[in-house]
Amino acid sequence: MSEAPPVDQQAAFPLPAVELPPAPRIPKALQKIAFTLSRRRTMETLSRRYGTAFTLDLPVFGRTVVVADPGLAKQLFTANPVDVGNIQPNLSRVLGPGSVFALDGADHRRRRRLLTPPFHGKSIKNYEQIIEEETLHETSDWPEGDEFETLEPMMRITLNVILRAVFGAGGAELHELRRLIPPWVTLSSRLAVLPTPKRTYGRYSPWGQAAEKRRRYDAVIDTLINDAEADPSFDARTDVLAMMLRSTYEDGSVMPRQDIGDELLTLLAAGHETTASTLGWAFERLSRHPEALAALAAEADTDDNELRQATILEVQRTTTVIDFAGRHVYAPVFELGEWVVPQGYTIVVSISEIHKDAAAFPDPGKFDPQRFVGVRPDTNAWIPFGGGTRRCVGAAFANMEMDVVLRTVLRHFTIETTAAAGEKWHSRGVAFTPKNGGRIVVHRRNT
Repeated sequence: MSEAPPVDQQAAFPLPAVELPPAPRIPKALQKIAFTLSRRRTMETLSRRYGTAFTLDLPVFGRTVVVADPGLAKQLFTANPVDVGNIQPNLSRVLGPGSVFALDGADHRRRRRLLTPPFHGKSIKNYEQIIEEETLHETSDWPEGDEFETLEPMMRITLNVILRAVFGAGGAELHELRRLIPPWVTLSSRLAVLPTPKRTYGRYSPWGQAAEKRRRYDAVIDTLINDAEADPSFDARTDVLAMMLRSTYEDGSVMPRQDIGDELLTLLAAGHETTASTLGWAFERLSRHPEALAALAAEADTDDNELRQATILEVQRTTTVIDFAGRHVYAPVFELGEWVVPQGYTIVVSISEIHKDAAAFPDPGKFDPQRFVGVRPDTNAWIPFGGGTRRCVGAAFANMEMDVVLRTVLRHFTIETTAAAGEKWHSRGVAFTPKNGGRIVVHRRNT
Protein backbone atom coordinates (compact mmCIF):
# COMPACT_ATOMS: atom_id res chain seq x y z
CA MET A 1 0.00 0.00 0.00
CA SER A 2 1.17 3.53 -0.69
CA GLU A 3 1.36 6.38 1.77
CA ALA A 4 -2.09 7.75 2.66
CA PRO A 5 -2.98 10.82 0.50
CA PRO A 6 -3.63 14.22 2.07
CA VAL A 7 -7.04 14.78 3.63
CA ASP A 8 -8.31 16.89 0.69
CA GLN A 9 -7.44 14.05 -1.71
CA GLN A 10 -9.03 11.46 0.56
CA ALA A 11 -12.36 13.25 0.13
CA ALA A 12 -12.15 12.55 -3.62
CA PHE A 13 -11.45 8.88 -3.02
CA PRO A 14 -14.03 7.44 -0.58
CA LEU A 15 -12.56 4.96 1.85
CA PRO A 16 -13.76 1.36 1.71
CA ALA A 17 -16.21 0.35 4.41
CA VAL A 18 -14.82 -1.39 7.47
CA GLU A 19 -15.07 -5.16 7.14
CA LEU A 20 -13.71 -7.13 10.10
CA PRO A 21 -13.16 -10.89 10.43
CA PRO A 22 -15.62 -12.79 12.64
CA ALA A 23 -15.40 -12.42 16.41
CA PRO A 24 -16.18 -15.00 19.10
CA ARG A 25 -19.53 -14.51 20.81
CA ILE A 26 -18.13 -14.36 24.31
CA PRO A 27 -17.83 -11.30 26.57
CA LYS A 28 -14.78 -9.11 26.00
CA ALA A 29 -13.68 -9.62 29.59
CA LEU A 30 -13.58 -13.40 29.09
CA GLN A 31 -11.60 -12.97 25.86
CA LYS A 32 -8.99 -10.98 27.76
CA ILE A 33 -8.85 -13.48 30.62
CA ALA A 34 -8.46 -16.45 28.24
CA PHE A 35 -5.65 -14.71 26.34
CA THR A 36 -3.86 -13.74 29.56
CA LEU A 37 -4.08 -17.21 31.10
CA SER A 38 -3.31 -19.24 27.96
CA ARG A 39 -2.83 -17.20 24.81
CA ARG A 40 -1.36 -20.09 22.82
CA ARG A 41 -4.30 -22.38 23.48
CA THR A 42 -6.72 -19.50 22.89
CA MET A 43 -5.20 -18.80 19.46
CA GLU A 44 -5.23 -22.51 18.60
CA THR A 45 -8.87 -22.95 19.60
CA LEU A 46 -10.08 -19.84 17.77
CA SER A 47 -8.09 -20.71 14.64
CA ARG A 48 -9.85 -24.07 14.48
CA ARG A 49 -13.20 -22.34 14.92
CA TYR A 50 -12.81 -19.26 12.70
CA GLY A 51 -9.98 -20.06 10.29
CA THR A 52 -7.12 -17.79 9.34
CA ALA A 53 -8.56 -14.47 10.56
CA PHE A 54 -10.68 -13.41 13.52
CA THR A 55 -11.25 -10.39 15.74
CA LEU A 56 -10.56 -10.25 19.48
CA ASP A 57 -10.52 -7.79 22.33
CA LEU A 58 -7.15 -8.29 24.01
CA PRO A 59 -5.52 -6.99 27.16
CA VAL A 60 -2.86 -4.34 26.48
CA PHE A 61 -3.60 -4.16 22.72
CA GLY A 62 -7.39 -3.65 22.73
CA ARG A 63 -9.36 -4.33 19.53
CA THR A 64 -7.25 -6.74 17.49
CA VAL A 65 -7.43 -8.64 14.23
CA VAL A 66 -5.53 -11.94 14.40
CA VAL A 67 -4.28 -13.53 11.18
CA ALA A 68 -2.83 -17.01 10.67
CA ASP A 69 -2.22 -17.05 6.94
CA PRO A 70 1.22 -16.62 5.25
CA GLY A 71 -0.24 -14.43 2.50
CA LEU A 72 -1.85 -12.06 4.98
CA ALA A 73 1.35 -12.02 7.04
CA LYS A 74 3.36 -11.05 3.96
CA GLN A 75 0.91 -8.29 3.12
CA LEU A 76 1.18 -6.89 6.64
CA PHE A 77 4.95 -7.17 6.93
CA THR A 78 5.57 -5.51 3.56
CA ALA A 79 2.99 -2.73 3.97
CA ASN A 80 3.97 0.93 4.00
CA PRO A 81 4.98 1.79 7.61
CA VAL A 82 2.95 4.98 7.22
CA ASP A 83 -0.16 2.78 7.08
CA VAL A 84 0.77 0.16 9.69
CA GLY A 85 3.60 0.78 12.11
CA ASN A 86 5.03 -0.40 15.38
CA ILE A 87 2.61 -2.28 17.60
CA GLN A 88 1.28 -0.14 20.45
CA PRO A 89 2.11 -0.56 23.25
CA ASN A 90 5.34 -2.52 22.73
CA LEU A 91 8.33 -3.91 24.62
CA SER A 92 9.75 -0.42 25.12
CA ARG A 93 7.56 -0.40 28.24
CA VAL A 94 10.19 -2.61 29.89
CA LEU A 95 13.25 -2.03 27.68
CA GLY A 96 13.12 1.77 27.58
CA PRO A 97 12.18 4.48 25.04
CA GLY A 98 15.61 4.32 23.41
CA SER A 99 15.22 0.65 22.40
CA VAL A 100 14.74 -0.25 18.75
CA PHE A 101 11.42 -1.75 19.90
CA ALA A 102 10.21 1.77 20.71
CA LEU A 103 11.04 3.39 17.39
CA ASP A 104 8.98 3.75 14.25
CA GLY A 105 9.33 5.09 10.74
CA ALA A 106 12.54 6.92 9.83
CA ASP A 107 13.90 6.72 13.39
CA HIS A 108 13.55 2.94 13.31
CA ARG A 109 15.31 2.65 9.94
CA ARG A 110 18.21 4.82 11.11
CA ARG A 111 18.67 2.79 14.28
CA ARG A 112 18.56 -0.57 12.46
CA ARG A 113 21.29 0.62 10.08
CA LEU A 114 23.41 1.43 13.10
CA LEU A 115 22.75 -1.91 14.84
CA THR A 116 23.02 -4.28 11.89
CA PRO A 117 26.84 -4.38 11.31
CA PRO A 118 27.79 -6.05 14.63
CA PHE A 119 25.38 -8.93 13.99
CA HIS A 120 26.09 -9.90 10.40
CA GLY A 121 28.84 -11.28 8.18
CA LYS A 122 32.38 -11.32 9.51
CA SER A 123 31.39 -9.64 12.77
CA ILE A 124 29.50 -12.65 14.13
CA LYS A 125 32.36 -15.00 13.18
CA ASN A 126 34.37 -13.22 15.90
CA TYR A 127 32.01 -14.64 18.52
CA GLU A 128 32.18 -18.36 17.64
CA GLN A 129 35.11 -19.03 19.96
CA ILE A 130 33.33 -17.26 22.83
CA ILE A 131 30.27 -19.47 22.32
CA GLU A 132 32.31 -22.67 22.25
CA GLU A 133 34.26 -21.64 25.37
CA GLU A 134 31.09 -20.83 27.32
CA THR A 135 29.45 -24.10 26.24
CA LEU A 136 32.47 -26.17 27.30
CA HIS A 137 32.63 -24.34 30.64
CA GLU A 138 28.93 -24.80 31.39
CA THR A 139 28.84 -28.48 30.38
CA SER A 140 32.02 -29.46 32.19
CA ASP A 141 30.08 -30.65 35.26
CA TRP A 142 27.01 -32.08 33.56
CA PRO A 143 25.98 -35.28 35.42
CA GLU A 144 26.31 -38.54 33.53
CA GLY A 145 23.44 -41.01 33.62
CA ASP A 146 21.12 -38.72 35.61
CA GLU A 147 18.30 -36.67 34.11
CA PHE A 148 18.69 -32.91 34.34
CA GLU A 149 17.15 -29.86 32.71
CA THR A 150 18.97 -28.04 29.93
CA LEU A 151 17.04 -24.76 29.96
CA GLU A 152 18.90 -23.13 32.85
CA PRO A 153 22.36 -24.15 31.56
CA MET A 154 21.38 -22.74 28.17
CA MET A 155 20.26 -19.52 29.87
CA ARG A 156 23.68 -19.20 31.49
CA ILE A 157 25.53 -19.93 28.24
CA THR A 158 23.56 -17.42 26.17
CA LEU A 159 23.74 -14.74 28.86
CA ASN A 160 27.51 -15.09 29.22
CA VAL A 161 27.94 -15.11 25.45
CA ILE A 162 25.94 -11.93 24.93
CA LEU A 163 27.70 -10.23 27.85
CA ARG A 164 31.12 -11.07 26.44
CA ALA A 165 30.11 -10.23 22.89
CA VAL A 166 28.53 -6.94 23.94
CA PHE A 167 31.14 -5.73 26.43
CA GLY A 168 34.23 -7.70 25.47
CA ALA A 169 35.58 -7.93 29.02
CA GLY A 170 35.08 -9.30 32.52
CA GLY A 171 35.14 -7.57 35.87
CA ALA A 172 32.89 -6.55 38.73
CA GLU A 173 30.40 -4.77 36.47
CA LEU A 174 29.81 -7.83 34.34
CA HIS A 175 29.45 -9.95 37.47
CA GLU A 176 26.76 -7.53 38.62
CA LEU A 177 24.99 -7.81 35.24
CA ARG A 178 25.07 -11.60 35.49
CA ARG A 179 23.31 -11.24 38.82
CA LEU A 180 20.83 -8.57 37.69
CA ILE A 181 19.76 -9.68 34.23
CA PRO A 182 18.21 -13.16 34.75
CA PRO A 183 15.66 -12.14 37.43
CA TRP A 184 14.98 -8.88 35.58
CA VAL A 185 14.30 -10.75 32.31
CA THR A 186 11.98 -13.22 34.06
CA LEU A 187 10.05 -10.46 35.81
CA SER A 188 9.87 -8.08 32.85
CA SER A 189 8.84 -10.85 30.48
CA ARG A 190 5.76 -11.43 32.60
CA LEU A 191 5.02 -7.72 33.09
CA ALA A 192 5.30 -7.10 29.33
CA VAL A 193 2.05 -8.96 28.65
CA LEU A 194 0.12 -7.14 31.40
CA PRO A 195 -1.36 -3.63 31.36
CA THR A 196 1.00 -1.00 32.78
CA PRO A 197 -0.29 0.56 36.01
CA LYS A 198 -0.23 4.33 36.49
CA ARG A 199 2.13 3.92 39.46
CA THR A 200 4.60 1.27 40.59
CA TYR A 201 3.09 0.83 44.09
CA GLY A 202 6.46 0.78 45.79
CA ARG A 203 9.54 -1.39 45.80
CA TYR A 204 7.67 -4.49 46.94
CA SER A 205 5.40 -4.53 43.89
CA PRO A 206 6.55 -6.28 40.67
CA TRP A 207 6.74 -2.96 38.81
CA GLY A 208 8.67 -1.34 41.64
CA GLN A 209 11.14 -4.24 41.70
CA ALA A 210 11.62 -3.97 37.93
CA ALA A 211 12.22 -0.22 38.22
CA GLU A 212 14.81 -0.74 40.97
CA LYS A 213 16.68 -3.34 38.92
CA ARG A 214 16.65 -0.95 35.98
CA ARG A 215 18.20 1.82 38.09
CA ARG A 216 21.00 -0.52 39.14
CA TYR A 217 21.49 -1.63 35.55
CA ASP A 218 21.78 1.99 34.37
CA ALA A 219 24.50 2.66 36.95
CA VAL A 220 26.52 -0.36 35.76
CA ILE A 221 26.17 0.62 32.09
CA ASP A 222 27.28 4.18 32.85
CA THR A 223 30.47 2.81 34.41
CA LEU A 224 31.11 0.45 31.49
CA ILE A 225 30.67 3.25 28.94
CA ASN A 226 33.10 5.47 30.86
CA ASP A 227 35.61 2.62 31.03
CA ALA A 228 35.25 1.87 27.31
CA GLU A 229 35.76 5.48 26.28
CA ALA A 230 38.88 5.67 28.47
CA ASP A 231 40.31 2.40 27.11
CA PRO A 232 43.58 3.06 25.16
CA SER A 233 42.59 0.19 22.85
CA PHE A 234 39.10 1.56 22.27
CA ASP A 235 39.50 1.96 18.48
CA ALA A 236 40.60 -1.67 18.09
CA ARG A 237 37.83 -3.21 20.21
CA THR A 238 35.33 -5.45 18.41
CA ASP A 239 32.67 -5.74 21.12
CA VAL A 240 29.22 -4.32 20.44
CA LEU A 241 29.49 -1.58 23.06
CA ALA A 242 32.62 -0.15 21.44
CA MET A 243 31.06 -0.40 17.99
CA MET A 244 27.95 1.44 19.20
CA LEU A 245 30.04 4.18 20.78
CA ARG A 246 32.06 4.61 17.57
CA SER A 247 29.08 4.50 15.20
CA THR A 248 27.45 7.64 13.81
CA TYR A 249 24.26 8.39 11.93
CA GLU A 250 24.33 9.85 8.41
CA ASP A 251 24.40 13.38 9.83
CA GLY A 252 27.44 12.60 12.01
CA SER A 253 25.50 12.47 15.28
CA VAL A 254 26.02 9.66 17.79
CA MET A 255 23.55 7.54 19.71
CA PRO A 256 22.64 9.16 23.04
CA ARG A 257 24.05 7.42 26.11
CA GLN A 258 20.59 6.58 27.46
CA ASP A 259 19.62 5.04 24.11
CA ILE A 260 22.79 2.91 24.19
CA GLY A 261 21.74 1.64 27.60
CA ASP A 262 18.28 0.78 26.29
CA GLU A 263 19.68 -0.99 23.23
CA LEU A 264 22.18 -2.97 25.28
CA LEU A 265 19.37 -4.07 27.57
CA THR A 266 17.38 -5.10 24.51
CA LEU A 267 20.29 -7.22 23.31
CA LEU A 268 20.82 -8.73 26.75
CA ALA A 269 17.14 -9.57 27.21
CA ALA A 270 16.11 -10.60 23.69
CA GLY A 271 19.51 -12.08 22.88
CA HIS A 272 19.61 -14.62 25.64
CA GLU A 273 16.16 -15.81 26.75
CA THR A 274 14.75 -16.63 23.31
CA THR A 275 17.90 -18.39 22.10
CA ALA A 276 18.18 -20.39 25.33
CA SER A 277 14.51 -21.36 25.14
CA THR A 278 14.95 -22.62 21.57
CA LEU A 279 18.00 -24.67 22.62
CA GLY A 280 16.03 -26.16 25.52
CA TRP A 281 13.36 -27.22 23.03
CA ALA A 282 16.04 -28.60 20.69
CA PHE A 283 17.29 -31.00 23.37
CA GLU A 284 13.72 -31.92 24.29
CA ARG A 285 12.85 -32.70 20.65
CA LEU A 286 16.05 -34.55 19.76
CA SER A 287 15.88 -36.85 22.77
CA ARG A 288 12.51 -38.04 21.41
CA HIS A 289 13.63 -38.51 17.79
CA PRO A 290 16.43 -41.12 17.68
CA GLU A 291 17.02 -41.04 13.91
CA ALA A 292 17.41 -37.27 13.80
CA LEU A 293 19.67 -37.35 16.85
CA ALA A 294 21.92 -40.09 15.42
CA ALA A 295 22.31 -38.25 12.13
CA LEU A 296 23.16 -35.01 13.94
CA ALA A 297 25.72 -36.75 16.15
CA ALA A 298 27.45 -38.18 13.07
CA GLU A 299 27.47 -34.79 11.34
CA ALA A 300 28.91 -33.05 14.44
CA ASP A 301 32.17 -34.97 13.93
CA THR A 302 32.58 -33.35 10.51
CA ASP A 303 32.82 -29.77 9.30
CA ASP A 304 29.31 -29.91 7.81
CA ASN A 305 26.29 -28.29 9.40
CA GLU A 306 23.53 -28.66 6.79
CA LEU A 307 21.47 -31.06 8.91
CA ARG A 308 22.13 -29.06 12.08
CA GLN A 309 20.89 -25.90 10.36
CA ALA A 310 17.81 -27.78 9.12
CA THR A 311 17.18 -29.06 12.65
CA ILE A 312 17.37 -25.56 14.10
CA LEU A 313 14.82 -24.38 11.52
CA GLU A 314 12.49 -27.26 12.38
CA VAL A 315 12.81 -26.71 16.13
CA GLN A 316 11.90 -23.06 15.63
CA ARG A 317 8.93 -24.05 13.48
CA THR A 318 7.47 -26.77 15.72
CA THR A 319 8.22 -25.19 19.10
CA THR A 320 7.82 -21.50 18.40
CA VAL A 321 9.22 -19.55 21.35
CA ILE A 322 7.75 -16.14 20.42
CA ASP A 323 4.25 -16.83 19.20
CA PHE A 324 3.11 -13.54 17.67
CA ALA A 325 4.21 -10.34 15.95
CA GLY A 326 2.03 -7.28 15.45
CA ARG A 327 1.46 -3.90 13.90
CA HIS A 328 -0.70 -0.86 14.71
CA VAL A 329 -3.04 0.60 12.08
CA TYR A 330 -2.27 4.30 11.51
CA ALA A 331 -4.08 4.76 8.18
CA PRO A 332 -7.82 5.61 8.24
CA VAL A 333 -8.38 2.03 7.06
CA PHE A 334 -6.02 -0.78 6.08
CA GLU A 335 -7.06 -3.37 3.50
CA LEU A 336 -5.80 -6.81 4.50
CA GLY A 337 -6.92 -9.49 2.08
CA GLU A 338 -10.72 -9.44 2.05
CA TRP A 339 -10.83 -7.46 5.29
CA VAL A 340 -10.80 -3.71 5.92
CA VAL A 341 -9.34 -2.83 9.34
CA PRO A 342 -9.97 0.64 10.82
CA GLN A 343 -7.46 3.05 12.34
CA GLY A 344 -6.41 2.32 15.92
CA TYR A 345 -6.72 -1.45 15.64
CA THR A 346 -3.88 -3.87 16.28
CA ILE A 347 -3.14 -6.60 13.75
CA VAL A 348 -1.43 -9.66 15.22
CA VAL A 349 0.23 -12.40 13.19
CA SER A 350 -0.08 -15.73 14.99
CA ILE A 351 3.36 -17.17 14.29
CA SER A 352 2.67 -20.47 16.01
CA GLU A 353 -0.46 -21.06 13.89
CA ILE A 354 1.22 -20.07 10.61
CA HIS A 355 3.96 -22.59 11.39
CA LYS A 356 1.25 -25.27 11.21
CA ASP A 357 0.23 -24.29 7.67
CA ALA A 358 -0.05 -27.59 5.78
CA ALA A 359 0.37 -25.95 2.37
CA ALA A 360 3.80 -24.66 3.36
CA PHE A 361 4.75 -27.56 5.66
CA PRO A 362 3.23 -30.93 4.70
CA ASP A 363 2.34 -33.02 7.75
CA PRO A 364 2.99 -29.95 9.96
CA GLY A 365 2.58 -31.84 13.25
CA LYS A 366 5.59 -34.02 12.48
CA PHE A 367 9.07 -33.07 13.69
CA ASP A 368 11.08 -33.59 10.51
CA PRO A 369 14.37 -31.69 10.02
CA GLN A 370 14.73 -33.32 6.59
CA ARG A 371 12.05 -30.97 5.23
CA PHE A 372 14.67 -28.18 5.36
CA VAL A 373 17.72 -30.11 4.09
CA GLY A 374 18.78 -28.33 0.91
CA VAL A 375 15.63 -26.20 1.04
CA ARG A 376 15.29 -22.74 2.47
CA PRO A 377 11.98 -22.12 4.25
CA ASP A 378 9.28 -19.91 2.82
CA THR A 379 10.01 -16.53 4.41
CA ASN A 380 6.28 -15.81 4.66
CA ALA A 381 5.44 -19.08 6.42
CA TRP A 382 8.59 -19.59 8.55
CA ILE A 383 8.72 -16.47 10.73
CA PRO A 384 10.15 -17.16 14.22
CA PHE A 385 12.03 -13.85 14.06
CA GLY A 386 9.04 -11.86 12.77
CA GLY A 387 9.04 -10.26 9.35
CA GLY A 388 9.52 -7.16 7.28
CA THR A 389 11.44 -4.14 8.51
CA ARG A 390 10.94 -5.17 12.13
CA ARG A 391 12.44 -8.65 11.78
CA CYS A 392 14.82 -9.39 14.65
CA VAL A 393 18.15 -7.67 13.98
CA GLY A 394 20.01 -10.42 15.85
CA ALA A 395 18.56 -13.36 13.89
CA ALA A 396 21.85 -14.32 12.21
CA PHE A 397 23.71 -14.14 15.51
CA ALA A 398 21.10 -16.32 17.27
CA ASN A 399 21.23 -18.89 14.47
CA MET A 400 25.02 -19.08 14.63
CA GLU A 401 24.97 -19.34 18.42
CA MET A 402 22.52 -22.26 18.40
CA ASP A 403 24.58 -24.00 15.74
CA VAL A 404 27.82 -23.76 17.75
CA VAL A 405 26.19 -24.80 21.04
CA LEU A 406 24.59 -27.90 19.50
CA ARG A 407 27.79 -28.85 17.67
CA THR A 408 29.86 -28.52 20.86
CA VAL A 409 27.45 -30.56 22.99
CA LEU A 410 27.15 -33.33 20.39
CA ARG A 411 30.92 -33.57 20.02
CA HIS A 412 31.39 -34.14 23.74
CA PHE A 413 28.23 -36.00 24.84
CA THR A 414 25.93 -38.80 23.79
CA ILE A 415 22.29 -37.95 24.51
CA GLU A 416 19.99 -40.77 25.57
CA THR A 417 16.70 -41.07 23.74
CA THR A 418 13.37 -41.53 25.48
CA ALA A 419 9.87 -42.72 24.65
CA ALA A 420 8.35 -40.30 27.17
CA ALA A 421 5.66 -37.90 25.99
CA GLY A 422 6.88 -34.51 24.86
CA GLU A 423 7.08 -31.75 27.45
CA LYS A 424 4.20 -29.32 27.63
CA TRP A 425 4.42 -25.62 26.94
CA HIS A 426 5.25 -23.20 29.73
CA SER A 427 4.74 -19.46 29.37
CA ARG A 428 7.43 -17.21 30.86
CA GLY A 429 5.42 -14.18 29.76
CA VAL A 430 6.82 -13.26 26.37
CA ALA A 431 8.56 -16.57 25.57
CA PHE A 432 7.43 -20.20 25.73
CA THR A 433 9.73 -22.88 27.12
CA PRO A 434 9.53 -26.65 27.79
CA LYS A 435 7.60 -27.01 31.03
CA ASN A 436 10.14 -29.37 32.62
CA GLY A 437 13.15 -27.45 31.33
CA GLY A 438 14.08 -29.69 28.40
CA ARG A 439 15.30 -32.60 30.50
CA ILE A 440 17.82 -35.07 29.07
CA VAL A 441 20.29 -37.77 30.13
CA VAL A 442 23.83 -37.65 28.76
CA HIS A 443 27.05 -39.64 28.76
CA ARG A 444 30.42 -38.10 28.06
CA ARG A 445 32.09 -39.26 24.86
CA ASN A 446 35.72 -40.42 24.74
CA THR A 447 37.13 -37.74 22.47
